[in-house]
Amino acid sequence: MSEVYVIGHKSPDTDSICSAIVYAGLKGYKPARAGEINEETAYVLDYFKVPVPELLENAAGKKLVLVDHNEAGQCVDGHDQAEILEVIDHHKMNFNYPNPIFIHVEPVGSTATVIAKMFKDKVKENPTYAGLLLAAILSDTVVFKSPTTTEEDKAIAAELAQIAGIADINQFGVDIKKAKASIKGKPVADVVHVDFKDYDFAGKKVGIGQTELVDINEVYERQEEFINYLKELKESKNYDMVIFMATDIIKEGTELYFIGDPAIIEKAFGVKPQGNSVWLPGVMSRKKQVAPPVEKAYCQ
Repeated sequence: MSEVYVIGHKSPDTDSICSAIVYAGLKGYKPARAGEINEETAYVLDYFKVPVPELLENAAGKKLVLVDHNEAGQCVDGHDQAEILEVIDHHKMNFNYPNPIFIHVEPVGSTATVIAKMFKDKVKENPTYAGLLLAAILSDTVVFKSPTTTEEDKAIAAELAQIAGIADINQFGVDIKKAKASIKGKPVADVVHVDFKDYDFAGKKVGIGQTELVDINEVYERQEEFINYLKELKESKNYDMVIFMATDIIKEGTELYFIGDPAIIEKAFGVKPQGNSVWLPGVMSRKKQVAPPVEKAYCQ
């Protein structure tokens, strides 16, 4: 039997990478990634002494398990010429495939939560896997501050922390977030694309990137650079709209920058933008608080 690759989405985040590693390990498959890892994920892998998964640039002819995504625009290149065996996710479904396959999707805060539930007994025996899944939950839920967080995420995280020997969950979560919480000296393109996803909203191509910071002034100081880059990105990649979420995890809000029709943003959030941005207090989640209202605005 040919090798099966477990792979997350492009611009991989910690949940995407750690879920791939653990699911692959538990099933006897091979973990892979569809892009470069960010500083936060590097911190987590180094903390638990786990190697970075292989970079799979094109999946044509391969067998795949998709974790932490299901939309074609977020998949590894060549996925349409690969055999997809399973999908394990926690996002809304926008997935078509000609054959019946195993799909497990739950409305929780991270794919790691889903995997921890699926393999509860096996994870109990592996502190490293428990630690990786815990880190992924803390990352995706922004240390339980994101509205995507469920009571189930918190309960599973507490169990995983015990197995992994993490005494202070919140402090561990803050340490993880601090690993990529500064953008000083980083090219704007790298910041925008560190966690970037493509969507199809009513037939229109929309890109939404997000970065999390402890001091949003780092973005304000380079505001023109970000806006100019978003303009270039929109034109060069034929987006109808490009959005960049600068999320302050201390103030618990997002400065949302956009290039596209401001009427869409006003419809989506009920706030008239000033120039190319709008401050959205309490907005922490792309998945729950940005992508759905923008899609709804496009469909109206």
